[in-house]
Amino acid sequence: MRAQMTTPPILADRQALERNRARAARSGAPALFLQRAAASEIQERLASVNKEFNAPAVVSPWPELWRAAFPAARIVPDKNVLGLSERSHDLVIHALCMHWSDDPVGQMAQARRALRPDGLFLGALFGERTLAELRASLAEAEAAISGGLSPRVAPMGGIGDLGGLLQRAGFSLPVADSRSMDVAYGSAFDLMRDLRAMGEANALAGRRRGFTRRAVLAEAARRYARAFARPDGRIAATFEIVYLTGWAPDASQPRPLRPGSAKARLADALGIDEITLAGGA
Repeated sequence: MRAQMTTPPILADRQALERNRARAARSGAPALFLQRAAASEIQERLASVNKEFNAPAVVSPWPELWRAAFPAARIVPDKNVLGLSERSHDLVIHALCMHWSDDPVGQMAQARRALRPDGLFLGALFGERTLAELRASLAEAEAAISGGLSPRVAPMGGIGDLGGLLQRAGFSLPVADSRSMDVAYGSAFDLMRDLRAMGEANALAGRRRGFTRRAVLAEAARRYARAFARPDGRIAATFEIVYLTGWAPDASQPRPLRPGSAKARLADALGIDEITLAGGA
């Protein structure tokens, strides 16, 4: 039987996403502090890598910010099909936009294809704890007032799941870790205004069209303030950024030993007695 190809479900309304980003850029004061934090973190990580990169590329919808952080990099727009040529770069940074992708494995595979052997991929994207407070408050408010739920915050993966995608995309030596930022706001309305200024307003393909009822937003803000208030009276908002690291395979990279090829026992190295489990050989 011939295998059936599966098409990833459509997550984002790309036209709406582009409108949101363009509106934020036109405002003259986009809220890009999370982008700056990610750029700074990636710069620090690269400083610890014992390798010089001469042909970097950055995938981002915010070219000015990332060009300032990486002046030598080619800036590539965030699209479903990335403008990357095969084996043309020794470093590809996917800069805090993959959470909107319908096919994150496909995005990583495109980056992998663009890397030369032993080239480095660094991805930054929002993790599952991002906006957990807002997600819960909106869901509770809408269920209480409208009797149902509609998609309002993009689903985001856990660190374990996201790390597994690196292997599926063909990277070697994959590593995933995360950093969380707790940001204070005066109210849920201030947070939602900041999300619009980030270009991160609701652009889900399955979102409910039209304006959200004012009563739903007011109830969400009330529940948010009650459940997630800080000692200073403001509310807390969590942003988790997951960082993914993987290398394009190369013969020079370390490889795991074959099972049974070790020349010394772990028990001897630790100075302990080896215990054979029941049923063991």
